[in-house]
Amino acid sequence: MQLDYKDFFIILPLTILIAWACVLLLADLFIPKERKGITAFLAALGLVVVLGFTIAQTGHQGTSFNGMVILDGFSIFTSSLILLSGLLGIALAYGYIKRMGLERGEYYTLMLFSVTGMMLMTQASDLIIVFLALELLSIPLYVLAAFARPDLRSEEAGLKYFLLGAFATGFIVYGTALVFGATGTTSLSIIFGASPSLLLTIGSALLLIGFGFKVAAVPFHMWTPDVYQGSPTAVTAFMASGAKIAGFAALWRVFATAFPTPSVDITEVLWVLAAITMIVGNLTAISQTNIKRMLAYSSIAHAGYILMAFVPYGNKEVMPVSIAAGLFYLFSYVVTNFGVWGVVIALEKFEGAGLGISDYAGLAKKYPALAAAMTVFMLSLIGFPPTLGMVGKFYLFRAVIAGGYSGLAIIGVLTSLVSAYYYLRIVVNMYMREGDPVIERETWLDITTAVTAIATVGLSFFPQWLFLLAGSATLKWF
Repeated sequence: MQLDYKDFFIILPLTILIAWACVLLLADLFIPKERKGITAFLAALGLVVVLGFTIAQTGHQGTSFNGMVILDGFSIFTSSLILLSGLLGIALAYGYIKRMGLERGEYYTLMLFSVTGMMLMTQASDLIIVFLALELLSIPLYVLAAFARPDLRSEEAGLKYFLLGAFATGFIVYGTALVFGATGTTSLSIIFGASPSLLLTIGSALLLIGFGFKVAAVPFHMWTPDVYQGSPTAVTAFMASGAKIAGFAALWRVFATAFPTPSVDITEVLWVLAAITMIVGNLTAISQTNIKRMLAYSSIAHAGYILMAFVPYGNKEVMPVSIAAGLFYLFSYVVTNFGVWGVVIALEKFEGAGLGISDYAGLAKKYPALAAAMTVFMLSLIGFPPTLGMVGKFYLFRAVIAGGYSGLAIIGVLTSLVSAYYYLRIVVNMYMREGDPVIERETWLDITTAVTAIATVGLSFFPQWLFLLAGSATLKWF
């Protein structure tokens, strides 16, 4: 295989980030324990540099390493969103891990390795690379979930995530083997031209199960509540966004580009998965009293909304609009999600104190700005104007209706109404019940919460440019 500069240009951001993570791992050995903030700064600097290189690739397209890695608008958009998630994740973690006695430099290095795997997932054009990227993003997350040792809840979360993650990876490996058996290749571009067969359909179904685990779609969601609750909250915030972006990016890349032929068989399955994910996620969230578990089921429900955009992927005319709607909703969810977790971190105390929904009572009276920000985030998750969540759901429902799935859109609307109950319950606690909450004031935490709240409202008035940007990043069949 002959390599040229184009091969390395396509993977330049990945190369820089993985090299930066390795250097940071060594540099952290010489940084005093009481000054681990330097490691956080260097990690954030690395992400900013890589984000600059990623954006600089805009307008370029191509493949490298015999078509195993691809560069296009889709990979640039999703990689930029993942890097943004990494930066926001560091901002939330900076004061949190110090306050909780978890300040160790390897935290940020593990984040960088995981971000690298997520970015590689968005560029994978071969099932082997998909598998390698999945492992690279998952293994650091397993460690981060158990990072609060010797807290048994954190260790349990890490173990559950590892065991179920390994089980789900097995489905991807077995699905890849069946696809290879049916087509003689793992390259997405060659699979696209393969003749339909039962073996190919079964292989694609097994891949769908593996990706369903990463995005926490029902019935592959069992790990989510326990892992979200037991993991350090800063890890949960990063996991809820980054892993979801990478999982959906891989799902869209693999199925929209390589498996249009079995679309008739898969579409009905996707319809059912999206519907039950929205229904189960929202209904189960109602009974939760711990806010981390409630947000875990909320995350499951939003996976259903995003999955809804992918249902009409077999329709070549509707697919670009539906994936653009899904990318837009991913952006709105990431912004809102980090804002919500910022407020949760501000109220959290040692030993899990401050994580009950009742602990938000009286927040509006004592900390009106923080309560207003939380209200904005709750309204956005419901899909209430004027927020990005409302615009995102509008685009989602429009795409699904255009694809001829009005029934699924109705389920989406009805489950959004159900979600209003448990989201507004937090608002009622903040504004209509007495309490004496105490928050932790941390500079980067305050900045993150304020910026995400302003963006959630402000960008909803001018969403067209973002949707056009997402539209220019849609996938094209080979």
